[in-house]
Amino acid sequence: MDVPYNGDPALVTPMAGAVEAVAALRSLGIAVGVVSNQSGLARGLITRPDVEAVRRRVDALLGPFAVWAVCPHGPDDGCACRKPEPGLVLAACARLGVPPARTVVIGDIAADTEAARAAGARGVLVPTPVTLPTEIETAAETAPDLRTAVRRLLTGTGADLPAATRRLLGEGATAEAGVAPPAAERRPLADDAEAEAPTVHTPFAGAMPVAGPDDFPPHAPAHAAPQAPARPPAPGGRSHPEGARGRDPGPRPRGSGGGHPSPPGGGR
Repeated sequence: MDVPYNGDPALVTPMAGAVEAVAALRSLGIAVGVVSNQSGLARGLITRPDVEAVRRRVDALLGPFAVWAVCPHGPDDGCACRKPEPGLVLAACARLGVPPARTVVIGDIAADTEAARAAGARGVLVPTPVTLPTEIETAAETAPDLRTAVRRLLTGTGADLPAATRRLLGEGATAEAGVAPPAAERRPLADDAEAEAPTVHTPFAGAMPVAGPDDFPPHAPAHAAPQAPARPPAPGGRSHPEGARGRDPGPRPRGSGGGHPSPPGGGR
């Protein structure tokens, strides 16, 4: 459900196929995280507690994500974390201990895939009602829905998927263009959820800390922007921070806007 500048957890609704797509990745021990622009904080439209409440709701609906990386700045703040800059993706990879080259970012606007490319990761565009036609035309990789995107990524090596994973992604999964992280680089979500790993802070001033399920968020850092951020990717339950098309339409009353969620790593 796409709700601009959403600070109400009751409005979070997973997009079609999100629950199954995330579950399929986790069934193979692949860590799933969220990278999200939350300029509503900088605009004063939502608060940090709002962002945390939405995060908790997304985790409740889709299972706790292994990492959350959020940018609280506005589009004119010149930060290095706001997508399409690579900061959020790099910070999430650092937290998970996974090279960007073995990471995939799934999103529904160009800023998501551009952030992936800038970080050295792979970006896949899954169009939604907020995706512009030109973004679809120029995207290096697209998929019609989340389950198809994940199926292509997992079956790219030609290996057969376990029956339970195939059922989550739809029967008859066949090899398609894509690549799955090697076993050595997979991180079971259960381990992330129970670990007491220290919070890794992003290397740019004003960014919210990168955190896992147990330590988000430890404290509020000072930002250079008005006030700051957070909303949840991707995979799964999306509530859009930046407006109907994720294009910074300007301040609007909280709770306005209309509907759908984020895939592994999604967000505006």
